[in-house]
Amino acid sequence: MTDTTSSPDLNRVLTGITTTGTPHLGNYVGAIKPAIAASQNDNTDSFLFLADYHAMIKSHEPDKIHQSSIEIAATWLALGLDIDKVTFYRQSDVPEIMELSWILTCWTAKGLMNRAHAYKASVQANEAASEDPDNGVTMGLFSYPVLMAADILMFNGKQIPVGRDQIQHVEMARDIAQRFNHHYGECFVLPEALVEDNVAVLQGLDGRKMSKSYNNTIPLFETEKKLKKSINKIKTNLLEPGEPKDPDTSTVFQIWKAFASEAQTADMRKQFQEGIAWGEAKKCLFELVNSELAEPRERYLELMADPAKMEGILLAGAEKARAVTAPKIQQVREAIGIRAMKTLP
Repeated sequence: MTDTTSSPDLNRVLTGITTTGTPHLGNYVGAIKPAIAASQNDNTDSFLFLADYHAMIKSHEPDKIHQSSIEIAATWLALGLDIDKVTFYRQSDVPEIMELSWILTCWTAKGLMNRAHAYKASVQANEAASEDPDNGVTMGLFSYPVLMAADILMFNGKQIPVGRDQIQHVEMARDIAQRFNHHYGECFVLPEALVEDNVAVLQGLDGRKMSKSYNNTIPLFETEKKLKKSINKIKTNLLEPGEPKDPDTSTVFQIWKAFASEAQTADMRKQFQEGIAWGEAKKCLFELVNSELAEPRERYLELMADPAKMEGILLAGAEKARAVTAPKIQQVREAIGIRAMKTLP
């Protein structure tokens, strides 16, 4: 294995998607599409992975995690991910990540984990329900920021694209790296959160953020018939045709804007102001979204019918990833004193 990603001129970017569900329009607009676009930059060295060990924090259903892994891999590939330009791998195929996670756990303050948003939210929910504060909290939930830090630090990821609600995880990885470096010497690059304010966060069918947790998503590659049905379910107000409608408070318009050109967006804004009927607006939205997803949907179905092909791609990606992780974990072992018994200190 050779490391083809070590050039100092390249900007290393890392993105992971947890394998806990079917990709939806929000995933596509907010994470997948911008990550694929960034990976096509010749100055960017992209590491994209399926975070299947992270999935165990939310799901203990093996078949669902497995199915989600297949669907997410097929989604990235169907949407044009160039595996020759990126390192595309499955977290569980790179054992050095888990080893590093344990090593970092031994250097992570419990107090830091106490401040993690997900843990605090669970504690607050338990207290509100008059339950024990740690009811239902596993060590996976409590310490998953350490595994996330291992994902990042293992590859010396410099820029980590995240939403604003994920900034804390990158800051924690940075804190853990600083503490380790202070004691053992410069071993890890300090990561920075890359927050792209221009990336859309889509609303779901009920007007809240599109999320599997709210069961309000529009699956990315459902059939044309189901896509049309889902779009028709988008919650709207009771304004009649001909009555002006506010595009800035409309889920229909927000999704339109995420898929449309500037000219198309301006035209639809005008139609809203002129009182376009909701049925007509949803019909236009379906046609716009479907036109962008029709060809990728065909590729997706072909890939879903050939999981062995994706398995080969992921294993090749893991080999490429381990060209980076094997020497890195050896450097870390040397630093902490786990060495071959050849020489005295």
